[in-house]
Amino acid sequence: MEKDIKVPILAEEVAQGRSPEYLYWVGCAGSYDARAQKVTRAFVKLLNQAEVDFAVLGDEEQCTGDPARRAGNEFVFQMLAQQNIALLNGYGVQKIIVTCPHCYNALNNDYSELGGQYEVTHYATFLQELLSSGKLKTQSKSDKTITYHDSCYLGRGNGIYEDPRSVVQHLFNEISEMERSREKGLCCGAGGAQMFKEDEPGKRRINEERAHEIRATSAEIVVANCPFCLTMLEDGLKVEDTEKKVMVYDLSELILKNQKMEV
Repeated sequence: MEKDIKVPILAEEVAQGRSPEYLYWVGCAGSYDARAQKVTRAFVKLLNQAEVDFAVLGDEEQCTGDPARRAGNEFVFQMLAQQNIALLNGYGVQKIIVTCPHCYNALNNDYSELGGQYEVTHYATFLQELLSSGKLKTQSKSDKTITYHDSCYLGRGNGIYEDPRSVVQHLFNEISEMERSREKGLCCGAGGAQMFKEDEPGKRRINEERAHEIRATSAEIVVANCPFCLTMLEDGLKVEDTEKKVMVYDLSELILKNQKMEV
């Protein structure tokens, strides 16, 4: 993390007698993937701006086990989940914010089956609440054409469609929707552990198909709310040789750009 970003560590906070209101669950991608790390930094900057009382697990955080369960390895999922639940319950964690829809789904839905009961909020919803309450400020809206990609695990998996769009509407005058959106949204091609396996036979990769739909909107920007989607959309858009470059951004990055702050 950059020196000017405040990132409290939960163990250190507890050792000093403090109990942060929120745990920010960074996730594997947000911790180790270079592209997703930019999202982590951007989101933490916004948390600092809004003076949110939060902390992260740091070295104590491990995978939620979601990829293992989706790939069919229930044993590994159960092992990771039980270890994480013991850790979270040991700290008395009640409220969790996540930037990854896969982590959101695991912590919010899968963990409840094993005794992990938490108030889990995806950062799209959290940012919407911060903007609506005035804790985060934005400048004038942009006239640029933007489209929004519904991630499967946030949209069809958990029915959250309007919160991320509300964030975008704070920043842009209009959203140009793709042909397949909301309940009929198209997967980026990475969900269900597909990110970690070879392509299946077909005429076109899923992310290339989605890139084609993005191009059809004539949007200059496409926004996503998932680290896997960011990577897949960027890769898909690189395939089509065109003079017009479509920029792929995360919600947090767009807010910082609106504020004229470094992303």
